[in-house]
Amino acid sequence: MAPIQDHPLRYMLANELHARPFPELQVPCHAAFLAIKPPSDALNRDRDADRTHLLDLLDRFGAQHPKPGDTHFFGPMGRYKIKWESHAEFVTYTIFAPGVAERPFDPAAWEVFPEDWLEKAAGARLTSALIRVEQLREGRDDIDQRLSEWFVPDSLTAASILDDAGIMATDFRIDPGGHMRFAVFARPGTGARRVGRIVQRLTEIETYKAMSMLGLPRARQLSERLSELDPQLTELVGEMRVGHRQPEDTLKNLLAVSAELESLLAQTAFRFSATAAYEALVHQRIEVLREERYGHRQTFREFMMRRYDPSMRTIKSTEAQLDSMTRRAVRAANLLRTQVDVERSAQNQKLLESMNRRADLQLQLQRTVEGLSVVAISYYAVSLVSYMAFPVAERLTMSKGMLTALLTPFVVVGVWFMVRQVRRGLEK
Repeated sequence: MAPIQDHPLRYMLANELHARPFPELQVPCHAAFLAIKPPSDALNRDRDADRTHLLDLLDRFGAQHPKPGDTHFFGPMGRYKIKWESHAEFVTYTIFAPGVAERPFDPAAWEVFPEDWLEKAAGARLTSALIRVEQLREGRDDIDQRLSEWFVPDSLTAASILDDAGIMATDFRIDPGGHMRFAVFARPGTGARRVGRIVQRLTEIETYKAMSMLGLPRARQLSERLSELDPQLTELVGEMRVGHRQPEDTLKNLLAVSAELESLLAQTAFRFSATAAYEALVHQRIEVLREERYGHRQTFREFMMRRYDPSMRTIKSTEAQLDSMTRRAVRAANLLRTQVDVERSAQNQKLLESMNRRADLQLQLQRTVEGLSVVAISYYAVSLVSYMAFPVAERLTMSKGMLTALLTPFVVVGVWFMVRQVRRGLEK
């Protein structure tokens, strides 16, 4: 019996679930993270250029290349380990190295990315971060002191995570070196895979946060334009009720506003939908870390609620306003178009009535002309017939006037009958 045939994509889809494993990190260690995104049209970027850029970095360390077509790669790179991922709009590089420098968040850790290599990046830096992973020491005062030295106290965020497996902290600020700073204090006994998941989650939170925030400048620009269009739309809708302008003029202006709103909707639809997706990922990544409060410090969730969520609400509000105005403009245009159609129908009805009256007048005029033509034709016909009948009238000793009087009724009836037959023939 022949074995059942597998779907051509079965193994590829199954392997995709295991294609991006978490790194295994021994404590202490540190990582340098970089996310690159083209400033515009990132979805249609040259992905071969991304791969070429990656291979250039790997070749500098004599590292193995990924397979052709791969969208992710994890492997050794000299004394480091590299994790590369290609996403829809950006690519990320994470370099892991053992040990930590005596100087916290030493800028030298960033030198793993050669300067000339960074200059050839196929895009701009979306975000970058330095991550320091240490063993958790006994004594909370030691951690508090280091956190106060490493981060800005006003925005410092720290939390115990994964059932007290460790403590993570950041201030979500760009340091003088141009990087975000993240600190992880792993408790003794925390596995290398769990440490790798923590670091991976931190880089994902930072990247997705940055990607979702890209919608805020777009929302602000859009909000300014909507503030200008809203009074125009309201005025045009009011003109429909008052009727100060001709409906055709109002419809023309209304369609112009509606077309601009549709254009704005098309330009921002992807960015706003992507923002919503990235926002959901940010909250999901924070959720899986299972935060618990560390001392009096705010958690990542609380920081996002106070600083990040208002930006997301601004974007959603602007998106809702654009959608509402677009629907208002469409409804108003439909109503006004109906009004114009009704008025045109009334005008057409009046025109038809006018044409009917003209047709009646033409018919009456035609009948009048026919009557006159009967008289004229009869006049000439009587004269001709009279000339023909004069010889007969002389033999009968009948006067010319009497003969004309006798012939006239017959000639008139004959002419009338002839004209009527001709008209009936034309009507057929």
